[in-house]
Amino acid sequence: MTPIPHNASAAGDGATRRYASGRQYELRRGDALAVVTELAAGLRLYSRGGTQLTESYGDAEIPPGATGITLAPWANRVEDGLWYLSGKKQQLDITEVSRNNASHGLLRNSSYGLVDESEFSVTLEAAVFPQHGYPFLLRHRVRYELAEDLGLVVRQSLINDSQEPAPFVLGAHPYLRLGELPSEELTVTVGGGTRLVTDDRGIPRGTEPVSGDFDLRGGRSVAGLDIDSAYTDLEYDGGIARHTLHAADGRSVSLWQDTNCGYVHVFVTTKFPGRAKAVAIEPMTGPANAFNSGDGLSWLAPGEESAMTWGISATLAP
Repeated sequence: MTPIPHNASAAGDGATRRYASGRQYELRRGDALAVVTELAAGLRLYSRGGTQLTESYGDAEIPPGATGITLAPWANRVEDGLWYLSGKKQQLDITEVSRNNASHGLLRNSSYGLVDESEFSVTLEAAVFPQHGYPFLLRHRVRYELAEDLGLVVRQSLINDSQEPAPFVLGAHPYLRLGELPSEELTVTVGGGTRLVTDDRGIPRGTEPVSGDFDLRGGRSVAGLDIDSAYTDLEYDGGIARHTLHAADGRSVSLWQDTNCGYVHVFVTTKFPGRAKAVAIEPMTGPANAFNSGDGLSWLAPGEESAMTWGISATLAP
């Protein structure tokens, strides 16, 4: 992928490059490169030493399959876009028409403004305004940093500017890859002991201990996986849960998440443009339909802030 000019804009005079995903923020540290977008505070690219570690997309495209976007004030889906607040019906706009769900929060198509920028980091923020089915005023702030010893670190926080407590789930939607290796040649490992069992609309209807193809703790070949499932009861080591794509030559790329992220969603798809298979590993503080089930749902008091931290690291020497 051609490097993206630092701070290129989606608007401006004829000499300025234009991007469907808005202004592009380029971070470099050593051999690491991260490109963050104005649209949805998304991660468009992360690479190390020229090895691409996330799926990406073209200048004239918006994120295919929601690749790299951040999610607030809910992740995944709300069934029928319907939930109840103190007994009063709340009807969200339906954004996943084929399944009649409200999907991926309220900021997927929003512009994030610049809060702070340095050589190795950028912080963006967008407001969630009161609207259909969600009568709260919040701010979602996202900070990307290329850390010397941790790789890419992402901190997402939510601030409640309302006068009432607001329910929320935070999440992100990165797809991992290992350079030009086909993802179906990789092995995926996810340390989740329980999976959420969903119906054909992607709504959880129960849980079960992992087994068979859904047990990723010991590693499973991506080639044989057809999966769109969330996991919990994660294995944390030093406050970090780690999920990894491994290559046969010993290289690997991992997504890690902190203890505020009690869930991870794994999505293996054959529909990502230009890839036979693509693997999304999505850190989340709660699962799909949390507004109705209450599972993983948090409430933010007026004036308070809550955060989750996740990141991507890699071992590239075979």
